Amino acid sequence: MLLKDFYTVVETTQNEEEFTSVVKINKAHPLYKGHFPDRPVTPGVILMQLFKEEAERRCNCKLQLETAANVKFMAVVDPNTYELLTLQFTITSEEGIFKLKGIAKQ
Repeated sequence: MLLKDFYTVVETTQNEEEFTSVVKINKAHPLYKGHFPDRPVTPGVILMQLFKEEAERRCNCKLQLETAANVKFMAVVDPNTYELLTLQFTITSEEGIFKLKGIAKQ
């Protein structure tokens, strides 16, 4: 885990090729003291890391981001408003290259 104690996995499910992980964000994590003290916001790069870590856990392998296409952050993830975050994603593999496609829901 890149950020110690940043989140805990509450629930995981798999429906055919789609994985779902419900994670609880630690709103007291030191990250939010700098990003931002009066209005905490989960950085986009941290959200991407959450997907990476959950994909690694599901495929039982280490992954490295090589490219990111079509990444959009449509809403602010405020840990005071939404402690639980649902990650829904698929992982495909072709010639040793893993591709992840997912969405995070509050």
